[in-house]
Amino acid sequence: MRILFVRHGHPNYEKDCLTDLGHLHAAAAAERLQHEGIQKIFSSTCGRALETAGYTARKLGLNITEFDFMREIGWGTLTGEPLYRDGHPWDNADRMVLENIPLADPDVFEKEPFCRNQTREYVQMIAKEADAWLSSLGFDREGHYYRCRGEKYQTIAAFGHGGASAAMFSHLFNLPFLFVCHSMGIHYTGITAVTLKNQPDQLVTPCFEIFNDARHIAGLEIRNVFDR
Repeated sequence: MRILFVRHGHPNYEKDCLTDLGHLHAAAAAERLQHEGIQKIFSSTCGRALETAGYTARKLGLNITEFDFMREIGWGTLTGEPLYRDGHPWDNADRMVLENIPLADPDVFEKEPFCRNQTREYVQMIAKEADAWLSSLGFDREGHYYRCRGEKYQTIAAFGHGGASAAMFSHLFNLPFLFVCHSMGIHYTGITAVTLKNQPDQLVTPCFEIFNDARHIAGLEIRNVFDR
């Protein structure tokens, strides 16, 4: 099975929709995706992701299946007390680099000040729901890998967000979340292809085929590229 993860186009976050530039991004992504053999489209329930997915869905004549767990993640403290840069995960990752804290530390959310950041709850939720979603597609989590029961689709597309996708990739590939945030940023409508081999009753591991392919928006203005 091949999953094409697609970040939304340039957004108006306050209105949760695409800007004029974002609509150009989404249209360009649809052109890029139309020959990928997509059989099913999933999208976050946030407006900016649904609008982006809509371009591809209309071009292919497919419906959009919404998955609420892939809405953008939240951050900030659990108690409302002050936290570095409001607890924004990218700022926290940058802080780790500046203070020479290993980005690959698997226990970082057990330490100050990161243990007080509600982001951890979102990351844990996405990991749990991602496994339920993949199970519905024919792949059951066992330890660090997935047991294939037989794929239901050859290629699907999943439209979402920078933070939620970072949490997804962190879990799928067993990578520390803040490492993914800092080192694996995604452009607007950047396409990441992840494959899972169809080997029934065998353990398989996801593999990156391409990561953050944004060639389709070459020549279009890109702003706040690693923003949410």
